[in-house]
Amino acid sequence: MDTPETAARRDLPGASPVVPRSLQVSAALGWRLLVVAAALYVIGFVVGHLAAVVIPVAIALLLAALLAPAVGYLVRRKVPRWLATVLVLIGGLAVLGGLLTFVIITFINGLPALQIQLSHSIDAIANWLTTGPLHMSDEQVRTFFDNLVRTVTNTQTGITSGALTTAATVGEVLAQMLLILFVLIFLIYDGRGIWAFLLRGAPHRIRTRVDVAGRRSLAALVSYVRATIAVATVDAVGAGIGLVILGVPLAIPLATLVFLGAFIPIIGGILAGGIAVLIALVANGPIPALVLLGIVVGVQQLEAHVLQPLLLGRAVNLHPLAVVLAIAVGLVTAGIPGALLAVPLLAVLNSGIRSLRGDEDKPAEVEVTEPQG
Repeated sequence: MDTPETAARRDLPGASPVVPRSLQVSAALGWRLLVVAAALYVIGFVVGHLAAVVIPVAIALLLAALLAPAVGYLVRRKVPRWLATVLVLIGGLAVLGGLLTFVIITFINGLPALQIQLSHSIDAIANWLTTGPLHMSDEQVRTFFDNLVRTVTNTQTGITSGALTTAATVGEVLAQMLLILFVLIFLIYDGRGIWAFLLRGAPHRIRTRVDVAGRRSLAALVSYVRATIAVATVDAVGAGIGLVILGVPLAIPLATLVFLGAFIPIIGGILAGGIAVLIALVANGPIPALVLLGIVVGVQQLEAHVLQPLLLGRAVNLHPLAVVLAIAVGLVTAGIPGALLAVPLLAVLNSGIRSLRGDEDKPAEVEVTEPQG
């Protein structure tokens, strides 16, 4: 008669006579998962410790994906590479600076009108609280608004003190901006040379596959940036038209906020649209706010079901759940910069890993920088 040990050895080939095979497999998977988790933790710790360098480099890479095709276009038109780089950088900085200046000036000029409308809205709300179905007393309404004013004042004080604290790091911010500009210049001017240098670290036998994977990842990044700008433009134009028609104050700054919020997929547009709806509710009343809410929801549906699938295509084919989880993880780990960079990082990793696994057969043809000549 077989003993339990011999039965285990016979029924589970290669298994220990004492430890069940299922436990052996679980233990093997467990320690490998622990090693992977430890490696990810170390990488995250290093990246977090060097965030002042990593984030500017990542932003510069995004900007390079946006601007490098323009440099390539000028180079193909026989413009020297250094001149094309200078022209594109100056043009991009001029557009960005002009847009920010216009938005800030418009916001400052629109604040007095918003304050007047806000005062009228507060009076109307107070009147409705006392004469409406709630039948609150004047003392209760006064207490409510006193608490509201106190909360706003405390928040403003906190923001002011935070701004004064942040002012101490102006030098650090300027240094990061200079780092972004410095890295961006080299990525645009000699991106292909930088990639060739990095490629030397890959073993020779897989260097071609790594090269193709890197080019496909870059193609996904370029597609993501272009599609995001197109989607953000449509969102801003749609929301801006609604804001102007409804007569909501600060229409241009709010439309710009919607444009910037669209760079954080799904969540950013909803938050920016919610702020616009809230201002419309305070300044114009519930009916215009509901109309604007319908416009925002319609634009978001157009973005989710038409623009993103059409513009992003197969290059950055990501499931919405993966996008939301990536944004959540980025927001928790690195705040707004993490939420901004999470989706393009996921798109790059998705394209690169698929290429290394051989899920795509055709080689990627991505031209970020032309050979110097």
